[in-house]
Amino acid sequence: MGKDRRKNVIQDKSFAFAVRIVAFCRNLQMEQKEFVLSKQLLRSGTSIGANVEEAIGAQSRKDFAAKMSIAAKEARETIYWLRLLQAAKVLEGSSLDDLVSECREVLTILNSIILTTRTGVKTERAPSSPNIQHSEFSIQNSVTRRREI
Repeated sequence: MGKDRRKNVIQDKSFAFAVRIVAFCRNLQMEQKEFVLSKQLLRSGTSIGANVEEAIGAQSRKDFAAKMSIAAKEARETIYWLRLLQAAKVLEGSSLDDLVSECREVLTILNSIILTTRTGVKTERAPSSPNIQHSEFSIQNSVTRRREI
């Protein structure tokens, strides 16, 4: 990544969340010997960031919104699995509460991006370099990277 890479909050937060989910699920499998729920949680929790990455490479505004919507669905599913772990008393503690809170924060950001994208709120556009075509989505409160086409 170059120095000129603009900060993308949802990309960074969803990746950091996925890293925490991987560590959490690894611990859940090793310490609690919980394999079924941890596998479901691992899939949905890491899928959020994967879908954000796909959205960043989207070919259209509609494709971008669709991929972000999938990421939001995965975030909701992740919250479900975390709540189930709490309710079933498989695991308790502040780390579980922190993960639920962090996932809700990611979901809030995703919902804001989706709403902004679908309502077509006028956004700022970064200046283009001459002789290079770019595909870019510039969403309020979120910045995506530019790709050459």
